[in-house]
Amino acid sequence: MHILMTGGTGFIGRAFVKHAIKEGHTITILSREKRDSSDSIEFVRNLDEIDSKCQIDAIINLAGAPLGEKRWSESYKNELTESRLGITEILIKFCKRLSKRPAVILSASAIGYYGSRGDDVLTEVSSAGTNFSSKLCRDWEALSSQMLSPDTRLCSLRFGVVFGRSGGALRQLSQSFRFKVGTQIGTGNQWMSWVHLEDAVRAMIFLLNQKHLTGVFNVTSPNPVKVSELGAAIARRLPVYFHLRIPEKLIEGMLGEMATELLLASQRVIPDALSKAGFDFTYPELDAALKRELVES
Repeated sequence: MHILMTGGTGFIGRAFVKHAIKEGHTITILSREKRDSSDSIEFVRNLDEIDSKCQIDAIINLAGAPLGEKRWSESYKNELTESRLGITEILIKFCKRLSKRPAVILSASAIGYYGSRGDDVLTEVSSAGTNFSSKLCRDWEALSSQMLSPDTRLCSLRFGVVFGRSGGALRQLSQSFRFKVGTQIGTGNQWMSWVHLEDAVRAMIFLLNQKHLTGVFNVTSPNPVKVSELGAAIARRLPVYFHLRIPEKLIEGMLGEMATELLLASQRVIPDALSKAGFDFTYPELDAALKRELVES
């Protein structure tokens, strides 16, 4: 399969590319930076470099500035929006000029779609929230739907918090534990819907290969946990001398809207569509995922 990717050099993208190459797929990656191509990976800086008659079997759209990197100023919120919607608009134009449309498109979104919902159990049919990240996800999914055609199926991937050793949230969440200090943001009663990086990649491969599947898919473990439970699980792997709770008001004062919507939000999300489709998680339980990824240094 020839796969065109955006976001192919990011945290999830790198893991997917490594897995896909092992399965014999060839990858073309849209990248802002000039990079050297290889036998299995071609880098392009502009989609105009790809001939309209080129056979593209699948498109995977993962591009987007990281939500948790810094405080959400108005300029950074614009960057978050443009980095997602702008690239998607480029892909829409690209699809329209192809002689043959791709058979499948996987387009990233996030569980931020649902907003903060307390203890409510959320599935793919749950309603959207009303905050910035919810609107961003709604707009992104709506725009991605313009890549649909009679020959193409679209899967929207609402990623949870992805855990892996090579990057992402787990490194940040466990950092203080490596200095023997256990930290907890807020009350700890908020739900966190997580997924192991390997399962996120396997879910993407699964959706590429299951030709009858289309629509929205929550890419999360079937077992979300409360933040306090996450802290306790990390401490079992990285023992600490004492625990420190960071009050909500303090973290909101430091990080503003980003803290409210990402760090303090409660999202109890279930991968109902993936489970019903027969996808089996390698790491459905948090302890098993942390056992693999957390090594005391």
